[in-house]
Amino acid sequence: MAGHRAARIAKFAVFGIIFFIVFTFVVQALWNWLMPALFGWHTITIWQALGVLVLSKILFGGFRHGGGSSPDWRWRRRMMERWEHMTPEEREKFRQTVSRRCGPFGPPAAEPKA
Repeated sequence: MAGHRAARIAKFAVFGIIFFIVFTFVVQALWNWLMPALFGWHTITIWQALGVLVLSKILFGGFRHGGGSSPDWRWRRRMMERWEHMTPEEREKFRQTVSRRCGPFGPPAAEPKA
């Protein structure tokens, strides 16, 4: 069982590295195709394309917590667990508290037609 898991991890790592290399080549090809023609900039090497990817990750992507689990999702999951354990009376009290502090809570009420 442990050998199967190690093989899966190794396969995942190999495919990840291959994807990363191919993605870097795509960035280099797009840069070398568009930037010199549009702006008169120089062509770049594969290492410069890798640098562009890393720089764009730093500037635009940031470094989030690992595992794809952002703090917002953890907060939402914890709130849903609390909501499931509330009685109907506790839920109504929570709704009233939130609407008093933040405005209406939940779907808008249907307005009577004249």
